[in-house]
Amino acid sequence: MSKWEYNADDNVYYQIGISYCKTPADSSYETLAVFVPGDYFTGSENGDGTHTCEIDPDASVNGYSAKTAPIVMPIETPGYTAQAALTSYTSLTEYMEAGLVYVHAGCRGRDAGAPAGVTDLKAAIRYLRYTDDVTPGDAEKIFVFGMSGGGAQSALVGATGDSSLYEPYLNAIGAVSGVSGAVYGSMDWCPITNLDSADEAYEWMMGVTRSGLSEDEQAISDAMAEAFSSYINGLGIKDGNGNVLTLEESADGIYQSGSYYDYIVSIIEESLNNFLKDTEFPYDSSASTGNDGGPGGNGGFRGFGGPNEEIDGDREFRGMDGNGGFGGKGEFGGAGDGSYEEKDNISRTETPNGITISGTYETVEDYIDALNANGTWVTYDAETNTASTTGIKDFVTTFKSTSKNLGAFDQLDAGQGENVLFGYGDGNGAHFDSILAEILNDLGNEYASDYDADLQKTDALGYTAEQRLNMYTPLYYLLESEEGYGTSTPAKHWRIRTGIAQSDTSLTTEVNLALALENYNGVESVDFATVWGQQHVKAERAGSSTTNFIEWVNECMGK
Repeated sequence: MSKWEYNADDNVYYQIGISYCKTPADSSYETLAVFVPGDYFTGSENGDGTHTCEIDPDASVNGYSAKTAPIVMPIETPGYTAQAALTSYTSLTEYMEAGLVYVHAGCRGRDAGAPAGVTDLKAAIRYLRYTDDVTPGDAEKIFVFGMSGGGAQSALVGATGDSSLYEPYLNAIGAVSGVSGAVYGSMDWCPITNLDSADEAYEWMMGVTRSGLSEDEQAISDAMAEAFSSYINGLGIKDGNGNVLTLEESADGIYQSGSYYDYIVSIIEESLNNFLKDTEFPYDSSASTGNDGGPGGNGGFRGFGGPNEEIDGDREFRGMDGNGGFGGKGEFGGAGDGSYEEKDNISRTETPNGITISGTYETVEDYIDALNANGTWVTYDAETNTASTTGIKDFVTTFKSTSKNLGAFDQLDAGQGENVLFGYGDGNGAHFDSILAEILNDLGNEYASDYDADLQKTDALGYTAEQRLNMYTPLYYLLESEEGYGTSTPAKHWRIRTGIAQSDTSLTTEVNLALALENYNGVESVDFATVWGQQHVKAERAGSSTTNFIEWVNECMGK
């Protein structure tokens, strides 16, 4: 308590470079920094730039005291990369004014192999409990938050609290023992997780948008989509009313029927109807705030216009290959046929990748017409201001085409970041998807032996890829059908947001996580929403992601 530094402009006391484990695997990462609202301390200068501080028990910031303030921990690990330890002061005004204690813990990344990242974060959380008597903030009220790979690790920290599977890894780095590593809340934007079935989910939902596959590749894609149906039907996942959701064979597509299919369609329609509810028309797509909320955002329509078609006349144009479209930052184009009648209030600019659209929809009907430019798949009821859709195929064709190669996460050549994550600490990729491995064996594919070899390997502590994958799969701990059910202490409060237009993962990833949490005894709240038109960002229906996160923390704390 004699080593606090002070930033007078922000009225913040802070310490940087605190080691949270005794025998770190990489001391350049495994340190944490603590930022405390200045009012919580009474400090005196030591004459060397540091301060000796005592907690002021009477101080209050935003209704919190030094003992009751929640602790928030960011997990900024895109693609499961490392989170660098802080080496200097950073301004965190919004968190400090809210009375929160902010802890930034560095952690190892995918190059170190799973479960290194989550192990480090757990060690940091244990350290906070170990020092709870002197460090401001309530160590029983820790909230983690992150996006993408960071959202995944935030979900993992939230789902795996006190799991004994992590104990050998925590012991190896000298983490504090005898205290809990569980957290109180987990905020997850677009979490890339549940990797045990993510490849199959990707093909089931989005494989229909693939083109140019060889006969062998198409057979793999189709088999993965069918395997996802078997996975879902054995999962026992339930809706909010406790009904088990399943998939059924269908005349069109691969298992595009059944109660689970209908539930996913309902989530898509709910997202669209929330957008219609949130949005005032005329709607200026170029004014959408994108990453931090607001209708539209960085996303939009795909597949309007055909590749390499020329603009035709003054009133109609056709797109070239592109990645986005109406609804913010993106291009109007992509694979597909059709055209769109240009409105007077919508400008267009031809680019090498398509046509960038920026303009205003005068009415809801204009917007719905744009959605239906390639054929009617959205039906709008003006009286209720609600819409319905024809189903998943038309949705993904318009909004959510594939952007990853076959084996979206466990790529055939082991070239994805997730392959490195399940490697062995040497920076090389390794296979981990046992479902895909079985498919490749059944098809006699040349890659089958590579998968089999990798799945038999063990890491330095003797754990196989399957065991480490369980540790990195929230559903392993949350569903009664899984062996890990009941072996952890999940967070009580959850907030999950995802951009529905992202092509980084199947929508089923976040939906399954939310459903599992809603049905888990001991979880008190699950705030889940998909955001229409937004992609792989900190998606919010409105407002700032930071402000919304802080408000959610306050709600969980009963404020």
